Amino acid sequence: MLFFSVIVPVYNRPDELSELLSSLTRQTYRNFEVLVIEDGSSVSSKPVVDAIGHELDIHYIYIENCGQGFARNVGFSKAKGDYFVVFDSDTIIPEHYFESVNRALSESFLDGYGGPDRADDSFSDMQKAISYAMTSFFTTGGIRGKKKNAGGAFQPRSFNMGISRKVFAETGGFAKRDMGEDIELGIRLMAGNYRLGLLPEAYVYHKRRGTFSDFWKQVYSFGRTRFVLDKLHPKANLIKPVHAFPSLFVLFCVLIPLWIFVFEPFFWLSLIGLILFTGTIFLDSFLKNRRINVAFLSIGAAFVQLFGYGTGFIIEGIRRLV
Repeated sequence: MLFFSVIVPVYNRPDELSELLSSLTRQTYRNFEVLVIEDGSSVSSKPVVDAIGHELDIHYIYIENCGQGFARNVGFSKAKGDYFVVFDSDTIIPEHYFESVNRALSESFLDGYGGPDRADDSFSDMQKAISYAMTSFFTTGGIRGKKKNAGGAFQPRSFNMGISRKVFAETGGFAKRDMGEDIELGIRLMAGNYRLGLLPEAYVYHKRRGTFSDFWKQVYSFGRTRFVLDKLHPKANLIKPVHAFPSLFVLFCVLIPLWIFVFEPFFWLSLIGLILFTGTIFLDSFLKNRRINVAFLSIGAAFVQLFGYGTGFIIEGIRRLV
């Protein structure tokens, strides 16, 4: 029976934190503590922690801003658990989560694990659309929340992951402040032959970014991060064909108007292809979410995801070349 330490870095998001902590009070497995790491916020989450303190074994730690990766390390260093679990503050945890994780690790222990994400029924239409864009086969190639990521071994993601106390003691935890810090840690864990795996039943509801503008900034950074990490770990083979798909999609869309001057039949074929792709996104989202509004928003979210990631990938790739 494992004792878990839940590590939650938070930066100016007390409302989100309140929902996360509330979901933790409903867990069927209660052998865990919670450490909230306030990462130099100007809007304090301490009132939220104090209000729920009688329902959870919870600890509030304020630090000067150092970035989410290093904030998690602070939590690891102060945690009492056998196993450390990391959540982003914009997640909601199903009540069976820790019961499922404890059972899975008791049956077959993993040095580190990750879980998938979903959209909860209570989420706004925009949040559901963005969640669709980040999990759909048509936008991410279906590699998120799979046992293998983009042709490689499974890598946990920091919105929902866990590592053993031994792993932190031997690796020091995260080595980057933000963006890609989980991938970088995963690279080192794989190089160290730690046993990693996906626990499909350990899913969370992930709210993600609330606007297309914020979502663009996030996925643009994701596109850049691939090249940044490849420079740090050139032997890890981090850039694979699936990562170039959004960039190819961007180039395909940009070139469509030019074909009418070069080869008009290809212009019409490209336009028809783009329309069919858009229709596929709409239909697939509608079948999954059963809401017309979400289906329409999913088209916008899909294009933001592909163009944001693809643009970041192209720009950072050019910088790398020159």
